Formats: sequence, C-alpha cells, structure tokens
Amino acid sequence: MQAKYRVALAGLFALWMAQPAAAADQAPNHVSIPADGENEPATLDAMLFKPQGRGPFPAVVAMHGCSGLWSSKNKTELSPRHADWGQRLAALGYVVIFPDSFGSRGLGPQCKNGDREVEPYRERVEDANAARRYLQTLPYVKPAAIALLGWSNGGSTVLYTVRPKDRPKPGSPDFRAAVAFYPGCTAPAEKGDWATRVPLLIVMGDADDWTPAKPCKALADANPDSVKLILYPGAYHDFDNEAQPLHELHGLAYTANGDGVAHAGLNPAARAAALKDVPDFLAVLKQ
Repeated sequence: MQAKYRVALAGLFALWMAQPAAAADQAPNHVSIPADGENEPATLDAMLFKPQGRGPFPAVVAMHGCSGLWSSKNKTELSPRHADWGQRLAALGYVVIFPDSFGSRGLGPQCKNGDREVEPYRERVEDANAARRYLQTLPYVKPAAIALLGWSNGGSTVLYTVRPKDRPKPGSPDFRAAVAFYPGCTAPAEKGDWATRVPLLIVMGDADDWTPAKPCKALADANPDSVKLILYPGAYHDFDNEAQPLHELHGLAYTANGDGVAHAGLNPAARAAALKDVPDFLAVLKQ
C-alpha cells in the first residue's frame, strides 16, 4: 500500500509540475493608457493581467470584438471570454492588456451599427499601438516581445495594424507576432495588396457565416510565408466562448450574405484546439 501511495503521490506531483504557473491576480487591474493619436481620446481604459513574479515577461495586446469588452450582465466585469483568455495567458507567463476601444469613447456594443465612429482600420489601429507603447514602459514587460491578438472586429483590427505601412517609428519595438480570431477578411482581400510585416495566425471556423473563411484563405494563400490559417471543422463565430451556447443572431450590420443573420457560439472541439494552437504560436515570444 505504501509503495502504491508513493507512486500516486509522484504522479500527482508530476501533473502539478506540468501545469502553467497560476496568474498572480485572477482579477485583472484597471489601468489608463496615455493615447496621443489623431483619433484617440485623452486616455484609454484598459484591464491588465500580470503573471506571478517580477519578470520581465512577454506580453499580449488583446482587442475585443464588436460586442465590446464588458460582460452583458455586469458592465464593470470583463466578458467571460476575455476573462478566460486573460487568465489562461497570464498563467502561461504573459502580461495581457485589454484596451477598451468603445467604452473609452462613451460607446456601447457596435455589432448592429453600420455607421461606426470607431473602425478597425482607423481608431482601433491607434488603440492597439497605444497599448503596445504603454506595455513597453512597464519594467516587468519585455519591450521587444509583445504580440497582438484580437477577436472578430478586434481580429480585423489585427489585420490592419500589422500592415507594413503601419510599422512603428524607429526606436519603438514592433509587435513580434499576431493572432486574429475570425476576423473580417473581405475588405483586405478585395484590395489585393494586403500584407503583414509580422508572423500572423488566423484561427476560425470553416462554417462561419458572420465573417466567412474564404477571404481569409485568400489572404493566407497570397502570403504563405507570413500567414498561417487554421480552420476548425463545423465551427462558427465565437467558437472559443465557453459561456455562449451556439445560437442565431439577427440584425447584424455585416454578415457573410448581407442578411444580418449569423450563428455564434461554442464549439468544444474547436475551442480545445485553439487553446493549444494559439499558445503554441505565441511561444515565439519566449525565444
């Protein structure tokens, strides 16, 4: 019995050691980002997760989608998806900052608004860069090891932010890599000259009827050395959101076929795959 007990303890210890270190603050801290771009407010509100320890750590700027940053039930709490990814990435050793592009400008969700004051190709590019510059001032962040990540409208922001023409000024380290969850690729693909200056991972469901996969495949095919596209079979928009069952949405401003109707919600297999694929891609920040 004692031998079996020792073996069991050893197995539990090995399992515990294999887990990533827990985030120091399971609840993120509210911070204010100085913003001096042409289309910026004086400051951007943001939420920041920090791992345990002194660092310096790699970091991730995470851009919310058109629903905004906050929970629909409590406007002072991050939505479950953002909180989940923030905690997971912090547990893996990344500082994660979520700038609030909408609330900082007095706006709510924008998914049903076709005439938007805040656009992925304009204000949100400035927001992403303001967040990067802010992280680079923190003593516990590695300034040359910052990635950009976004969902949906935030994923579209990623596509615009990483274009060669938006490279930071000399002396300000650039993003090292980028990840876009189900971005809107139609406009960049139609222009035909889109490119990225940093390695980019696009993850989306092949059944997405909100932001379709076909234009994203066109971007990946045109940029095989810099873009990796992963399509998850049978998954729709928001497949990684464990708190959202698959459902049908109506009245959306932009959808694949223009009728304002799309599906969104959890696909357990796609979510499980993304929880591995995204950290594997971001591991370049630790090299």
